[in-house]
Amino acid sequence: MSSDVDVDLLVVGGGFTGLWTALRAMEREPGRRVLVVERDRVAEHATGRNGGFCEASLTHGEANGRSRWPDEYEQLQRLGVRNLDEIEQTVERYGIDCGFVRGGVLSVATRPHEVAWLEPDRPGFLDAAAARARVDSPTYLAGRQSGPEECALIDPARLAWGLADAIEQLGGRIAENTNVERLTRTATGMEATTAHGTVHAVQAVVATNAFPGLLRRTRLGTVPVYDYVLATEPLTPQQLDAIGWDPAVGISDSGNQFHYYRVTPDHRILWGGYDAIYHFGRSIDLAHEDRRATFETLARHFAETFPQLEGVRFTHRWGGVIDTSTRFCAFFGTAHRGRTAYATGFTGLGVGASRFAADVVLDLLDGRPTERTRLRMVRKRPLPFPPEPFAWLGIKITTWSLAREDRTGKRNLWLRVLDRLGLGFDS
Repeated sequence: MSSDVDVDLLVVGGGFTGLWTALRAMEREPGRRVLVVERDRVAEHATGRNGGFCEASLTHGEANGRSRWPDEYEQLQRLGVRNLDEIEQTVERYGIDCGFVRGGVLSVATRPHEVAWLEPDRPGFLDAAAARARVDSPTYLAGRQSGPEECALIDPARLAWGLADAIEQLGGRIAENTNVERLTRTATGMEATTAHGTVHAVQAVVATNAFPGLLRRTRLGTVPVYDYVLATEPLTPQQLDAIGWDPAVGISDSGNQFHYYRVTPDHRILWGGYDAIYHFGRSIDLAHEDRRATFETLARHFAETFPQLEGVRFTHRWGGVIDTSTRFCAFFGTAHRGRTAYATGFTGLGVGASRFAADVVLDLLDGRPTERTRLRMVRKRPLPFPPEPFAWLGIKITTWSLAREDRTGKRNLWLRVLDRLGLGFDS
């Protein structure tokens, strides 16, 4: 983009939220002039660096959803499953090669007190032997597997690139390496100032998530958190057989500091999570992405989980920044007298929920009530994080308390107070 541009809809951010918003806008209204502006490259940050768990949940899991919106939870779950079905339909419609498979997630307990968290009295509970029959690890004490309607596995970067291709096929435009310096309301719409020119738009969507600077009202709504991943060399068929793992199934353990892991289409094990690192001052910096201590911790935990894979090398490591909100899932709103809409705060579960968010922000811009916009989850914003130094102190106390609960199974006074206030910190 090198001159002034006039569009119907400007989308700021080339991650999942922005890409889904652009695509859904043109699917809803063919011929709509849509421009996506991305400061870096499409899928450069959280969108392209996550573990590829595309979950139906819009609420960061059942427990969080039921505790916050008990009267709406069944509706939210229905909308989430439909949303995942529609993601699959989009992948098929546009021929997106992203390794989409639906096998659900195996949740495992690796400490005695975690067994109760998997609700042994409910149907579907797996004892240690049954869990290890699914995937063989000596650390598994129990398990519970969700069905294929609840989660798909995908290559996130390839999904994002496929969405970008679909946008351009429908006539949309994408401008990478273009930073929006200022977004202001004008008499006729919105105006975005960049180093390459000015965008005049009827409406705008801010989909920058961990990078929230354009809208003052979202700046305290999230904090940036760094997450880290390792990937092994490709495993041989014999090594995979030693584990007995169906590659369509993702795995997550049950702690507060949890691991997520999966088999990739080229037979690597992607192994991520555990540490969720917040840096003072809401700092986002390239230097935060390579954290030796975390990678060593992840490697040690991998060896404990799969001792039968001793000697397998890690060939890739990476880190990236995500946004987290105090309610653990996305929140929504408008600015500039309804001409701008936003969604942010996905807290690590935005791969699937970002498409739902795209429809929410487009509904908000339309100004017409829909089933989505009537939800209390959509209408009510979470409590913000405090400014520094209180954010840093609070997060440090919380992470220490969560680690203590993982060790002991006991939730201390600090965590109980946060529960009562409906606050939290997670990745």
